[in-house]
Amino acid sequence: MVHPVETDAMDAPTASAPARTRYADDLYTWVQEQVALLRAGRVDALDLDNIAEELSDVGLSEYYRLASAVEIVLLHMLKWDHQPERRSRSWALSIAEHRERILIQLRKSPGLKSSLDEVRRDGFRLGRLGAARQMKRSPKTLPAECPYSWDEILNRPFDFDDDR
Repeated sequence: MVHPVETDAMDAPTASAPARTRYADDLYTWVQEQVALLRAGRVDALDLDNIAEELSDVGLSEYYRLASAVEIVLLHMLKWDHQPERRSRSWALSIAEHRERILIQLRKSPGLKSSLDEVRRDGFRLGRLGAARQMKRSPKTLPAECPYSWDEILNRPFDFDDDR
C-alpha cells in the first residue's frame, strides 16, 4: 500500500538533507537555498510555485522602475509647460537624469519596449497628480491624456537660462 506524502514530511530534515526554509518565513534564506538547489541540478527539490511568483515580481519591478522614471519626466514637463515662471535648473536636470534612467532601463530590459504605450499612460496619470500637488492646483487644470509623444519625452530640449 502506498501512503500519501505529506508536505511537512518533505521539509523534515533527514540525515543527508537539512530542513528547508519556508518562503513565508525568511525570503533571503529561501532564495539562497533555491539558488543552491538549482545550481546543484536538484530541480525536483525546488519550490516551483514560489519561484514562479518571484520571477513574476521581478518582471513587474522592472516595469514599475521604467514607469517611475517616465512619471518624473512627465511631472516636470507638465510643471515646465504650466508654470513657466517657476522653471528651474533643477527641473531641467531632473528631466535629463530620468531620461537617462529610461534609456538604461530599456537597454537592460528591451522586452519592456512592447509596453511603452501602457508605461506612458501609467507614468502620465501619476505624473499629472504629482505635478498638480506640487503646483497646488486641481488635476483638472492639466491635460487628462498625455500630450507628449515618446520622442518629446526622450528628446525635447529643456534648457535653463542661467541669467534668470
